[in-house]
Amino acid sequence: MNTPAPASLPIIDMHCDLLVYLSDVPGAAIDNVEEIGCALPALTQGNVKLQTMAIYSATEPGSTNYALLQSQVFQELAKSTKDCLDPVTSIPALHEAFTKENVGMVAAIENASGFCEENDTLEDGFKKLEKLITNTERILYISFTHHMPNRFGGGNMSDLGITTDGKMLLDYLHGRRIAVDLSHTSDALAFDILNHIDTEKLDIPVIASHSNFRPVWHHNRNLPDELAQEIIRRGGLIGMNFLRAFLNTGDPEALLHHIMYGFEKGAEDAICFGADYFYFADHPDPERYPFYYKEHEHAGNSYAYLLNRLQGMLSQEQLEKLAFRNAQRFIERLWAPEQL
Repeated sequence: MNTPAPASLPIIDMHCDLLVYLSDVPGAAIDNVEEIGCALPALTQGNVKLQTMAIYSATEPGSTNYALLQSQVFQELAKSTKDCLDPVTSIPALHEAFTKENVGMVAAIENASGFCEENDTLEDGFKKLEKLITNTERILYISFTHHMPNRFGGGNMSDLGITTDGKMLLDYLHGRRIAVDLSHTSDALAFDILNHIDTEKLDIPVIASHSNFRPVWHHNRNLPDELAQEIIRRGGLIGMNFLRAFLNTGDPEALLHHIMYGFEKGAEDAICFGADYFYFADHPDPERYPFYYKEHEHAGNSYAYLLNRLQGMLSQEQLEKLAFRNAQRFIERLWAPEQL
């Protein structure tokens, strides 16, 4: 049996903003690689077999309408035969995705303001969440916040912890087979989430879908060691983020350093990809440009480049874990009850 070359390994990626782009940008096209690194041709070229599509909303009035629109875009992509995107919402569909030329997709929610605005009742918010789940058939994970605080707790640019509503959201998610994403929480909120899960003995897996390691590059969006170790201990995932701001703004090799740090610190069974491709042409901050190093500009080249560079540093088994096996095993465990 021939060992597959690193560049030909299938890929599971835990985070991109393709739905935001298609919902928000005038003239957006799913095949426009010049505008977004997770355009369909790039995903196909990169051998991405499952791409997590984030439904993102800022915490502001109208956030739930914006999230609903993105769920409807997901719905239309799932129905369309010409777009070559297949919804993956069960374990058999996950296994089948590896045999197809099409790209599999599953939805996630980036910021709970997408289903519950600041002045909504929680009851109404949970009804809106159920609507998003209906439209997409399945939600893989939910992050409570984005950069700033909301009614559920503190975002990654704050020091606030969990609120009463945040605890009630966790209680609601108990046993729902939806993971909680810690990528955009404050450190305080992340640890409060873990404490509440433990105290109440809740069945909620945890991940960091698109975060790197803070000891390698100090940024609020990256994980401190203590939090990374908790995710590892709980059988979660840590998705490596390709954005230059979260890697090291002066080192094109930084993503390799983050990956190797993860393996050195015991994340071999947790580490995966969470590239975080999004549309940035209208971004107002000139210091963020370039958003990605040249080697990581789009999905068509980035995964193969990384896996080839890591050959010799990691074993074939470790390369496969990074590329798809860790994420596949996590999703299978998350969805397993439906098979009983």
